[in-house]
Amino acid sequence: MRFSEGLVVEIEVPQQRNLHGGARFPAVVTPSSSPSPSPQQLIESHKQLLDSLLAESGALLLRGFQLNTPSDFNDVVEAFGYDEFRLASISAPRSKVVGRVYTANESPPEQNIAFHHEMALVPEFPSKLFFFCEVEPQPGSGGETPIVLSNLVYEKMKKAQPEFVERLEKHGLLYTRFLGDDDDTSSPIGRGWKSNFNTTDKTLAQQRANEMGMKLEWLEEGGAKMIIGPVEGVRYDERRECKVWFHTMVGWDDPSKPVTFGDGQPLPDGAVSDCLRIMEEECVAIPWKKGDVLIIDNLAVLHARRPCNTPRRVLASLAS
Repeated sequence: MRFSEGLVVEIEVPQQRNLHGGARFPAVVTPSSSPSPSPQQLIESHKQLLDSLLAESGALLLRGFQLNTPSDFNDVVEAFGYDEFRLASISAPRSKVVGRVYTANESPPEQNIAFHHEMALVPEFPSKLFFFCEVEPQPGSGGETPIVLSNLVYEKMKKAQPEFVERLEKHGLLYTRFLGDDDDTSSPIGRGWKSNFNTTDKTLAQQRANEMGMKLEWLEEGGAKMIIGPVEGVRYDERRECKVWFHTMVGWDDPSKPVTFGDGQPLPDGAVSDCLRIMEEECVAIPWKKGDVLIIDNLAVLHARRPCNTPRRVLASLAS
């Protein structure tokens, strides 16, 4: 325990990693007494402290705050006071639940979702992500939301694949995806062009794609080919003064493997596998407990989803 301030206390859990300066990844906070004031009151009265922990660690887990429903979660999101991020195209398939609360990715729970920054391929992306465990998976059944520090991935990849990282920083990445007319709920990135661009009008869809730096090529057999980029593969985190690994190369699951450097040249052998290995070695995966809220700095931290073979329900909210 590093501190006990007011009505909250920072605690340790086995899966955490120690960072420089005594910080932990993620920071974990719980009420210091029971019964305690409402979760909303706890957050509002300790917001400065919680914000500083999130900035220091990159991720903050609230545990034991007596949260049971999506409305409780919405109250927590509102208590932090961040502006709502309006969902845009190529975000994961999700549905609104209540207020600012949405389902997380609706692909089948037995599927893995690879590490990514939320909406890394569009000009505007959320700064913070909130996740809430409404239904806790059974112990040992999977379903964790692993997280990993993006600057650490960059540093490790620069050592493992220096030429690749040099080209990545110079050229960025170019992505190609084939979109159906309708959604494919069996895929984590399975939204069709209609829901991707929130229209059934091809002309309007093309216009919206162009505004986000994308191109659409309509296919005779139906659907469209979407070309994104070149987009940056590495960004600079001004708050932490470091470079971060900010792209979705390892999660682009189209069978034709259409990720190239921004100049069209193929990625070198071993780059993706090295990246996956580093992310798995450096990540933290804390098993969910009912009522948990995990807050992530979307620029600093990549997140993923491990497969689950028991009931699990995790909801999400995105903030600007």
